[in-house]
Amino acid sequence: MPIYEFYCEKCNTVFSFFSRVVNTTKIPNCPQCKKALRRQMSLFARVSRGKEAPADDGMLPLDDAKMEKAMAMIAGEAEKINEDDPRQAAQLMRKLTDATGLSLGAGMEEALHRLEKGEDPDRIEAEMGDLLEGEEPFAIEGRKMKGGRKPKPRVDETIYDL
Repeated sequence: MPIYEFYCEKCNTVFSFFSRVVNTTKIPNCPQCKKALRRQMSLFARVSRGKEAPADDGMLPLDDAKMEKAMAMIAGEAEKINEDDPRQAAQLMRKLTDATGLSLGAGMEEALHRLEKGEDPDRIEAEMGDLLEGEEPFAIEGRKMKGGRKPKPRVDETIYDL
């Protein structure tokens, strides 16, 4: 009996559905938000033989080699920026998010936008400091990344009936 995978755009999640027939045309609704799902080609099956999934440590899912390369590039460019020009600091932060694939949280995005317009960093910090301290600097799940990209979809391990 086949298992089909479906993707929910709104939840940015892949769901697995068990079907009693092959090549079904049925499209289920998302188990979470109830919107229609999109059928997805499954490249391989994930088989678990009693191994536990690694604990979610709250860390962002990052590629270490990609992060190391991005940090080296940013470090080299950071030495060249004019500390009195907030636009240059904002450009450097944009390059970091582009190179790592991370997206900024709402407060950080607003602060960066204001830096890009040339506003005084001290004024931005004075006005937004409490907001920035209370949020994660990077958005993790469900938020669109720079350029409209989304982070890698979450995979719901539950197998639903189709």
